[in-house]
Amino acid sequence: MFVSDVLDRARKLLASVDAEPAERSIGAGTAYAPVRLWHWVNAAAILVLSLTGYVIGTGTPAMSGEASGNFLFGYIRFAHFSTGYVLSIGFLLRIYWALIGNAHAMQIFWLPLWRRRFWREMYHEIRWYAFLTVEPERRLGHNRLAQLAMFFMFTQTMTFLVVTGFALYGQGAGTDSWQYKLFSWVFSIWPNSQDVHTGHHLGLWVIVTFALVHIYAAIREDSCSAGAPLL
Repeated sequence: MFVSDVLDRARKLLASVDAEPAERSIGAGTAYAPVRLWHWVNAAAILVLSLTGYVIGTGTPAMSGEASGNFLFGYIRFAHFSTGYVLSIGFLLRIYWALIGNAHAMQIFWLPLWRRRFWREMYHEIRWYAFLTVEPERRLGHNRLAQLAMFFMFTQTMTFLVVTGFALYGQGAGTDSWQYKLFSWVFSIWPNSQDVHTGHHLGLWVIVTFALVHIYAAIREDSCSAGAPLL
């Protein structure tokens, strides 16, 4: 009953935000405190995971002394794995909040690609970011271009990273671990573990690229679009 009620409420929220006129001014209050908290915890987790993941993928400089006397790589792996848990739990809570929060909390997980207005507004935003028009679209929450980027570059990539990350972790934890039992199906798609490592590493660069564009767009909107909030 609870699940059906949540899904029914989610459908109604999506219908309301999709019907929202584009002429309405951007206003405050579209992101609740939990979303803002998740945003900054997620940003910190991505920073730690990116740095430690890069080092894990490329290796550390040779350390002097006996191997048993150095645990640098172990600390790096521990930071990566523990932060991965933080990011994964936060992502699950963000999905939960999308179902119980307001309609704007759901925008990054849902795209009305079948609506003509969606593409018209996205085309306008492309022109806005290309400095070909002087006014952005005025709407509550994410603009259509940001919504598209969040869905494909962030939520899909984040899902891929979480799934492949736990699959790789499950190999080290053993076949009896819950990580291996839940995510070993990944190796049915990519039997070669190195392919999964490579895909996981490439996902890092997609997130880094997204983060750079996201920061630029947020600063640009805060500077150029009157009334647009930074977050």
